[in-house]
Amino acid sequence: MRLNGKVAVITGSGQGIGRAIAVALAKDGVSVVVNDVYLERVNDVVNEIENLGRKAVGVTGDVSKKEEAKKMIDTALEKFGKIDILVNNAGITRDALFMKMTEEEWDSVMSVNLKGIFYCTKEATKYMVERKYGKIINITSTSGLYGNIGQTNYGASKAGVVGFTLSLAKEMARYGINVNAICPSFIDTPMIQAIPEKVKGKIISFIQSRAIHNRLGRPEDVANVAVFLASDESSYITGEVIKVTGGVVW
Repeated sequence: MRLNGKVAVITGSGQGIGRAIAVALAKDGVSVVVNDVYLERVNDVVNEIENLGRKAVGVTGDVSKKEEAKKMIDTALEKFGKIDILVNNAGITRDALFMKMTEEEWDSVMSVNLKGIFYCTKEATKYMVERKYGKIINITSTSGLYGNIGQTNYGASKAGVVGFTLSLAKEMARYGINVNAICPSFIDTPMIQAIPEKVKGKIISFIQSRAIHNRLGRPEDVANVAVFLASDESSYITGEVIKVTGGVVW
């Protein structure tokens, strides 16, 4: 196992892409701090990892709140003695056409998707810099590269994640810390399944028609890239935004 003995904190890992990353890292020998705002989801993932014979601890918390973000990092240090990997995955959508978008819909998305990354990374890098080692993986979206109708808030937040990644990589290189982003297209997660039924079928069919592989992505497709970026095999890769899209043509 490439990552045996490593410790990872994965935000928003109670379902979807985050859960897939948590399980994939655990299978590769990583001790995992699982985070979500819902306790039941956290417990489910912790149990799944422990059933694999790996170590995990759950922390409920909202990454957009400074003290709750700090609690996740502190838990990794208390339970496992270090933090090697931070996966900033937590994210929300509050879709609306711009002319109808409320200030709350804008602010809530920015708080979780962008400020949450700031808080978590701020805490994690304190310890990574001391050890001269770390892997930071930020989950962004093609909405941040190409835009999407009804997602000016989400697209802006995810574009911000790209800029954050590129800039932080330059600052952290001197400390031996790699900072990269994974940029999925449409992945079959609860976020996709939450699309209203009256339009879901048409949207999914459209997405599939634009992908070379003619299917939605799977959470595991993203998790496989995260495992590679978390490993020392990616030591010469930093400041990159890796698209996982199935060759979607925009």
